Amino acid sequence: MKQYYVYILASKKNGTLYIGVTSDIVKRIYEYKQNLIDGFTKAYDVHALVYFESYKEIEEAILREKQMKKWDRKWKIRLIEEKNPEWEDLYDEIV
Repeated sequence: MKQYYVYILASKKNGTLYIGVTSDIVKRIYEYKQNLIDGFTKAYDVHALVYFESYKEIEEAILREKQMKKWDRKWKIRLIEEKNPEWEDLYDEIV
């Protein structure tokens, strides 16, 4: 069964954040790490996967992404630190 992911990337602990959604999280994070995607993450060096959630339906994932993007920064940081207090790059856990 296909999985969909909402993820947060960071430039460093308490640094610049980016929220996205994908159906292939390993491929997408690899693309960010290799600077294969032009735009915000490349310009601001936002490559560390610090948080992610999985969903069975794309509509749920997109709804969650939109919800999270509206949150205050402190809410996003709290969400990250609840599951990843050291802001470790979680990429190695998903490959």
